[in-house]
Amino acid sequence: QTVLPATLQIPDPSCNMRVSPRQSMAKKKAFPLRVNTDIWEAMRRWSDDELRSVNAQIEYVLRDALRKAGRLRRSKKQESH
Repeated sequence: QTVLPATLQIPDPSCNMRVSPRQSMAKKKAFPLRVNTDIWEAMRRWSDDELRSVNAQIEYVLRDALRKAGRLRRSKKQESH
């Protein structure tokens, strides 16, 4: 089984700096991620279909799973709606 390294950018929740929405989107945490080749290829195909990078697709899938599990903090903008 081949394992491919990937770098995933995740926002660092320990950073309490007040920044504009544009700046907060740029604040990311980099770390190595090892995934099975089959998973990598499936994510690559899915990201191609969605016109995203693999990194952006992985972040999208993680964010969606966290939201559905109720584990993602809502932003103040979302709470006002």
